[in-house]
Formats: sequence, structure tokens, C-alpha cells
Amino acid sequence: VSLKSDTDIAHASWSICVLDIKKDSVIAEYNSGLALVPASTHKILTTAAALALLGWDFKYETRLEYDGKLDSIAGILHGNLYIKGSGDPTLNSETFKKKSDTIPLTDQWAKIIKAKGIKKIEGAVIADASAFDDETIPSTWIWGDMGNYYGAGASGLNFSDNKFSLYYKSGSKKGDTAIITKISPNIPGMKILSNVKTGLYLDNAFIYGAPYDELRYVKGTVPANKKDYEVEGSMPDPSLFCAESLDSSLKKIGVMIDKEPTTLRRQKAEGRRQKAEARKIIYTQTSHTLDKIIYQTNIQSNNLFAETILKTIAWKKTNLGSEQTGIDIVQNYWKQKGIDLKGSYMADGCGLSRFNAINTRQLSEILRTVTLDSAVYKKFYESLPVAGKSGSLGKLCKGTLAENNIHAKSGYMTRIRSYAGYATSKKGKLLCFAIIINNYDCSPAQMKDKLEELMIAIAEIE
Repeated sequence: VSLKSDTDIAHASWSICVLDIKKDSVIAEYNSGLALVPASTHKILTTAAALALLGWDFKYETRLEYDGKLDSIAGILHGNLYIKGSGDPTLNSETFKKKSDTIPLTDQWAKIIKAKGIKKIEGAVIADASAFDDETIPSTWIWGDMGNYYGAGASGLNFSDNKFSLYYKSGSKKGDTAIITKISPNIPGMKILSNVKTGLYLDNAFIYGAPYDELRYVKGTVPANKKDYEVEGSMPDPSLFCAESLDSSLKKIGVMIDKEPTTLRRQKAEGRRQKAEARKIIYTQTSHTLDKIIYQTNIQSNNLFAETILKTIAWKKTNLGSEQTGIDIVQNYWKQKGIDLKGSYMADGCGLSRFNAINTRQLSEILRTVTLDSAVYKKFYESLPVAGKSGSLGKLCKGTLAENNIHAKSGYMTRIRSYAGYATSKKGKLLCFAIIINNYDCSPAQMKDKLEELMIAIAEIE
């Protein structure tokens, strides 16, 4: 594969590094010291470090709590009901929903609360997302990303993947107005300003909006002749929606609630003093283990899961999940493992920020280091997409030596493509590799084909 003479990358910056795991020797490299924007291969840094720092069996807990006094004879709670989050990204997530889960989560919670003898709440249902700071998205994410589902930020109380869906009915010819037929879930207070037209075949509709802002703008095009064409966006305030959902579930089964659902953040913004009163626990909801969450993070390239995991690392260490603290801890972890991170920059946990930079030598060295801890390596290796089989590599390298051999994380953003992971050579040696290219001139699909050839070549190494 000769990329050096390829005119499509005449103006691009690109790099490759292939290492032998055992010998720590370089098998092949080109520009391996060049710092480039990695896109989602950046998730490797976060997910591998999290398995070591939190443990594969770590679980999130979400607690239903109350303050004040519960008069169990009259069934009156003289106080508030709280949903206390710890950042669980899987709470009511479609990723972990089973076919048998027919009862909505907040309906299940409402039953549990009613079974405690609570018939009336004199206060409100309050979402407590204080495990994480209120900055749900990194400062370096762009306006074009943050309103879309993949730009949903991480809250101390995540709920329903922090996203919503708009369903469009498109016209038969280009330029026809596309009409919203349904919004799911229906988020109280959210306003949609839609200027979406019928296009040809491509989905080119984008949602714009900031965290906590109830206004969402939608622009662009959806394919012609569609009945219920889905466009996904980020929820303005997932923790508030969680409180609103529980409030609604309780009222549905006859529990009376005096005050409107709210969040601790909103109360603070309104200048209301927080009670320092001890709360009593009604129920604890436990998540899947971290290894299962990381499997989905890497297979789906789930930004929300990766961002949450980064903040969780900070929360476990300092009692507050903040982006920067998480970044500092992860970078220190890799430095302690002997990785020279000079020239690399970490701006988020998932790779959506264009302020991230790393070189392929560093990425390959990190992958090599992971193999030294067998417990971490096993779970991490299992979480990576497999060529020809799963995730973003599912359709690649079929009928070649790379099929079912290469386990790698992919990365893709406008004018960026990357792959990093493991391959077994013809002689059975385990290799690790990283490929990153920025600012190529051809189409993303053509670039993908070129890098696929490169990965097949890596699998064919003797």
C-alpha cells in the first residue's frame, strides 16, 4: 500500500506506527512522532485507564431518597423526594434495554415509592446531579455537534441516553418542507424551531442548541418520501427530565405532589438555599458492571458513555466529577506507566474535541502497555470492534487475513480518520498499531478504503 505517493493525501498530515508487543520493537512507522487529531481512537486512553483505575466490576448507584419526615400512618411525606445520581450513563438507556422491560423505569420507581406508604409529597421531586459539576460538555466542543445526539453531555444524573428523537414526514421533491410528526420522549418546556427541507437521499439534518437551553433549532435536509424519519438530538437537561418523568409516574398512580419537579442546580440558580438535612434511602438502582459499559462505549463509539467514565474517575478520586480533573488523572496514569506524553493533548474523554492531539507512537505504546496487565487487557481487548465482525469494523477486511484478527477502535470526524488496536501476524506474534490521517482531499468512504488496505497489510506481516 503506497500512501506516500497518493495524490488524495498530498495536503494531509498522516502517521502510522506498528509495534511488536513482546519485543517492544518497531515493525513499521511513518511520521510516528507527529501530533494529530485522533477523533474516537482517543477513547482508548479513557476506557483502558478506567478499567485499571475503577476496576472492571465497578457499578454505578442511583438512589431514591427523601428528607423531612414521613408520616407513614397518614401516608404524607413532609419533605422532598430526591433522585441522587452518580453519573450512571446506562440509566434508562436503550443500549441496555431488554425486550422484557415493558414497564418504564420511573413507573417501576413510582411503585416502589408508593409501596413505602407514600400517598402525598408536600415538597417536590428533585434531581440531584451534584456528583458531577454542572458543566455537562467540554468547552472545546463545537456548536455544530452539541445539539446532536452524539454531542449529549455528561450529567451527574444521566437519563435515557440524554437524547430525544424528532420524526419527520418528508415531501416527494427536493425543497419540500419536512414536517415533524412526533417528538419522543416528549420533554416538557422544550421548543423546536425546524427549518428542515426534503433533500435527495442523504440525512443532512442537524440540531443546534446548548445545555440547559430549552430551544432547539433544526436545519438541513432529510431524504425524500419518508414517513417517520428519525433525527436525534441532545436533551437540554437530562436530570430535570428524569425528575419530571418520576413526577409524572407518581401522579399516574395517584400520589399527590405539591410542588413542581426541579433540580438542585435550578434551585441554586434561583438563589434557594439547599437544606443540609440528612436524607433517608428508599431504594438503590445499580448499573451493569463497568466492563459491560466499556464494551458498549468502544463498540458503539458512545461519546456520552466515554465522557461519563472520564468524570467518574474524577468523582471517585475527589468526590466531584469534573472534566479537567478526569483528564489530569488519566494523563498521570499513563505517565506512571512510562508513556512519554510530550506533544499530546487531552481535551475530553471521547475524542469529539478537535483540541485533542496524540501521535501514533504514543497510541501504540499505550496499547502495548495495556497488555502488561492481564485483567485489564482481557476486558479492554474484548471491548474493541473486530474486523469483519462487529462495530465500526463490521464490514471491513472481509475475506482477508485481517478478518476476525484485527481488534481496533476507529475514529471519524470531518477530514479525520483513524484506527488503533491489535493484530496477530502470520507467525502468531501480537502486534499493536495506530493510524491517523488529518485533512485528506478524497471522500471519507475513499479514505476508509485506503486505510482498510493498510490494516490488511498489517495483518499480512510475517
